[in-house]
Amino acid sequence: MAERGRVRVEQGHKQVRGYVSGALVFATTRPVLVWEVPYYPAYYVPVEDVVADLKATGEVRHSPSRGDSDVLDVHAGGVTVPAAAVRYAASPIPELRDLVRFDWEALDDWFEEDEPIYTHPRDPYTRVDVLASSRNVRVVVDGVTVADSSSPRILYETGLPPRFYLPMTDVRMDLLQPSSTRSHCPYKGEASYWSLTIEGSGHDDAFWAYRSPFPESQKIAGLGCFYNEKVDIYLDGVLQDRPRTHFS
Repeated sequence: MAERGRVRVEQGHKQVRGYVSGALVFATTRPVLVWEVPYYPAYYVPVEDVVADLKATGEVRHSPSRGDSDVLDVHAGGVTVPAAAVRYAASPIPELRDLVRFDWEALDDWFEEDEPIYTHPRDPYTRVDVLASSRNVRVVVDGVTVADSSSPRILYETGLPPRFYLPMTDVRMDLLQPSSTRSHCPYKGEASYWSLTIEGSGHDDAFWAYRSPFPESQKIAGLGCFYNEKVDIYLDGVLQDRPRTHFS
């Protein structure tokens, strides 16, 4: 492992592949995990493992930590994806110089081994545990109790506060309106959202649920959750402090 200021660099061990319109862009068993932000890593790929043609656009982007990068168009399977990759060939971090970073959204499909992955690479230091509980969870918004349950599933995810997933029958669904918002988590799957209205006051995307979570998170299937950061949660009658996270 190497650490340079706020950027951590670590050798990965999974086979990782990326595709555009069904055409292979890269295939590597030597991916490099780079924590450009604290919350999750990005994959960097050895240039020797890139199958697609990479063409410099002439644009240069600067990162305070990683240095200057050449912006690259990606040509694969007769398709050109503009500005889909960068290379830090003269980076002050030597481990990055012979690697290519592909924009996540620019590729159509990413695989770790033979399983598709979504949103971003899984952090090898993140663990998700879902535990059944009989603790009482009461959720209050603007003085109104919007959920009250003694059968929560508590999800513990590294780096985040415990999340209390509640049966829909224990939630005031009459106060919730479906939202068009969707989000994806590499550990849990796709989440659907609801907005909350209390006496005319709206709270956008305050509640979410995973209808069909990934196998490792099946215990939260069909259960819903409120942001601890944005509501008052009483656990066994004790008001919990609102945590400060990037969701606050």
